[in-house]
Amino acid sequence: MLPKRFTYPSPGFSHYWNDGAGRKMLRKLDAVPDKKSIEDNAKLLLEYDEPGDRVIKEVFEKIGFHKASQLIDEALTKGLHSVNDVPESVRQLFAQVEIIPDWVDKDLLHAGSSFCRRAGTLGLIVLRDYCLMGGYESSAINKPLIYTQALKKGAAKRMAETIDFWVNVTGENAMERHSIGFKSAIKVRLMHAYARTSIQKMPDWSNEQWGVPINQCDMVATNLGFSLVFMEGLKRVGLVPTEKEIKGVLHLWKYIGYLLGIPPSYLPDTEIEAIATLYKWTITQSAADEDTKALADALLKEPLSAAFAKHLWQKKFVVGAHLAYNHYFLGKRACEAMGLPKTIFRYYPYSVKFLNRIFEFLTPYNTSVNIGRKRQELIKALYLRSHGYS
Repeated sequence: MLPKRFTYPSPGFSHYWNDGAGRKMLRKLDAVPDKKSIEDNAKLLLEYDEPGDRVIKEVFEKIGFHKASQLIDEALTKGLHSVNDVPESVRQLFAQVEIIPDWVDKDLLHAGSSFCRRAGTLGLIVLRDYCLMGGYESSAINKPLIYTQALKKGAAKRMAETIDFWVNVTGENAMERHSIGFKSAIKVRLMHAYARTSIQKMPDWSNEQWGVPINQCDMVATNLGFSLVFMEGLKRVGLVPTEKEIKGVLHLWKYIGYLLGIPPSYLPDTEIEAIATLYKWTITQSAADEDTKALADALLKEPLSAAFAKHLWQKKFVVGAHLAYNHYFLGKRACEAMGLPKTIFRYYPYSVKFLNRIFEFLTPYNTSVNIGRKRQELIKALYLRSHGYS
């Protein structure tokens, strides 16, 4: 039995594939995935990261969040051998993540992370205004956010945490065992497990309705948001990845996904596989609802609370610029479904695209990577400082 959230064909995302930005991607497929393969993919709504959940139940729930976090931090920083009386669930999880799978290609990891860095500020804009905001149109995938009181905590907190994670995992050699990206992936994996086990205890959460919270199907979709959708968004603002970079970004996020607890067989190796997988997920998503609109509105207004724009007019300009990108990437129908208003800045993304094409033409590759990373690190620091993170 599939969860009741399964809606085929999706009332919103059908438009994305037939008449919107997904139409160009869909043409690359020899055949559109059939209903059986779509239903088989939806069965992952009931699968989850069981090793991660065992750590939460065996460690976090027994010794408390603070002590358990210290144990994990010590194991990540000094190695598992430095921790006394290691619980079996932690030992099993580290046994998985500390062995680099045979399929991991370090050259492709480098190509993928380099492209992410050379995307610079535009990369963060695409993540925010296309990947994150676009994901809000699916009312189902965002239900765990509502149950964990994301609205009360604020969109600023989620933006700061997302940017921190993304910048950490896309650094040069960031996914090596003792590097910041590897550590961030394991911490986020356990954060997901902690949220999932907490939500499952809530009396009004229904697996029958929504699937398991933070399930494998939604995790794969999020992974594709960081990889395939990210690259598609950048193409639309003038930053076109090479074939090696496309393979590299998908490979990088396959490895990150593996560390996050997603079985590697669920994640694509090629652009064609990625498009087909994204189609299977999106085409079953239920329509936007009031929670969708509340999340979208919170993200839209997030710059108004930022401390790194001194004047109100500057903050309002940033809101308008992001809103322009929302319309540029997502289109009129999706923006209306999420309650996003029109903007006088509608032509802003076109001018940025023109300037970016010139910059890319004139700037050597390594220089572009270095400049892009410096801008990303600066924005990360501003977000963390503005929202009270060290």
